[in-house]
Amino acid sequence: MGKTSGFLEYEREDGRVRPESERVMDFREFHERLELADQSRQAARCMDCGVPFCQAGVMIAGMASGCPLHNLVPEVNDLVYRGRMEEAYRRLSVTHSFPEFTSRVCPALCEAACACGLHDAPVSTKENEKAVIEYAYEHDLVKEEVPAVRTGKKVAVIGSGPSGLAAAQLLNRRGHEVTVYERRDRVGGLLRYGIPNMKLDKSVIDRRVHLMEEAGVRFVVNTDVGKDITAAELNKEYDSVILCCGASNPRNIIAPGRDAKGIRFAVDFLSEVTKKLLDSEFKDVPYELAKDKDVIIIGGGDTGNDCAGTCIRLGAKSVTQLEMMPEPPKERTLSNPWPEWPKVLKVDYGQEESIWKFGHDPRVYQTTVKEFVKDKKGNLKEVVLVSLEAKKDEKTGRMNMVPVEGTEKTVPAQLVLIAAGFLGSEKYVTDDFGVELDGRTNIKTEPGKHASSKEQVYAAGDVHRGQSLVVWAIAEGRAAAREVDEALMGYTNL
Repeated sequence: MGKTSGFLEYEREDGRVRPESERVMDFREFHERLELADQSRQAARCMDCGVPFCQAGVMIAGMASGCPLHNLVPEVNDLVYRGRMEEAYRRLSVTHSFPEFTSRVCPALCEAACACGLHDAPVSTKENEKAVIEYAYEHDLVKEEVPAVRTGKKVAVIGSGPSGLAAAQLLNRRGHEVTVYERRDRVGGLLRYGIPNMKLDKSVIDRRVHLMEEAGVRFVVNTDVGKDITAAELNKEYDSVILCCGASNPRNIIAPGRDAKGIRFAVDFLSEVTKKLLDSEFKDVPYELAKDKDVIIIGGGDTGNDCAGTCIRLGAKSVTQLEMMPEPPKERTLSNPWPEWPKVLKVDYGQEESIWKFGHDPRVYQTTVKEFVKDKKGNLKEVVLVSLEAKKDEKTGRMNMVPVEGTEKTVPAQLVLIAAGFLGSEKYVTDDFGVELDGRTNIKTEPGKHASSKEQVYAAGDVHRGQSLVVWAIAEGRAAAREVDEALMGYTNL
């Protein structure tokens, strides 16, 4: 696939990224695309490796290796190399519902498993994918299929994030009548309100949702299932219900002073910023949320990084990102061989912008908050940090990160954002449906299945597998749609 000697002839080249000094002044996307001729050369680097781990999507050592959607990566790359962009789009669409989302926000599991990346830079599969889908939109190739015949079956999808949208898309194509319920005021779930606009422009969501509406999918917003409408009502009206409502129960940080004003969950903060921007058509930037504040972000993942980039755009005085674990190595260790996911140090856009603005990486490793300090009015003014070290639990044998006495340090903070992940489903939803949960409060199903313990109720996405990636959510939504279709019709052609 690609040019036989392409990986030897061409160096990896990525699309231009707007410089920090320019991009922190707005909330526009800052990753730009290569010209098609240049992208064709990048696709030529796909090396006909024989065993394409890029599309395997298997678990190795507890981590995903390759694309969970099993995109036909070498075939798509080959078509991009040959300039056959419409065919590349058709090929990509066989396995993928929304390349416009993953080509912006996915950490590129495909590239991490690329054989070319074993000794050189991997093929730029993510940017190839973006070139394909944007070409398709620009040339009016992207259509949502309107079924010629309706089956008479009705399906409710609860949640309009990537898993809900993927399930709704396939079930509508099959001819079922699909209604998607969303508790927020706009469709998209965490795509809309959990990912900042500079990473995923919300017009990208809108154009896909518009196509789905034209094809017959019905979206109902401002409706919180379990509160505004009950499980009993839905089960009575619909033949099947798919719960795609995310793992939206945030992990808290319990420490003295937790009730101080100025401590927020990260996704709530990001949601408020995005909502104010969208409501005002980007004219009202909510600087008051972070301007001139010392910001402490607890959590080092994607959400923590997004908080760093957002706070810099809002004029934060300083940004510190706390990581409980030790700093990763800069290169793979012997215990982390290819094609496992590389557990190495990565510098994302929020950290890049922090380095540019403050002169240093915002991340502080093996550190957490021991105490939140309030002023007389109850406002957060400082936090007490403490270092952590790994110690073995004698009872369980597990290694835990525990505080090191005598390492406490007090630093100024007027805003703390908790980006420590999620604990699973929200109780009021699962209680209302009466579904069985696993030990992590995710909806329990048989391994590899999506049917819950309640008849006609299914689960997909983070509410099923726990907090994960957009690409996994899409894969889950597609798999759940096939399972529902087979249950309704006796067979499935999805």
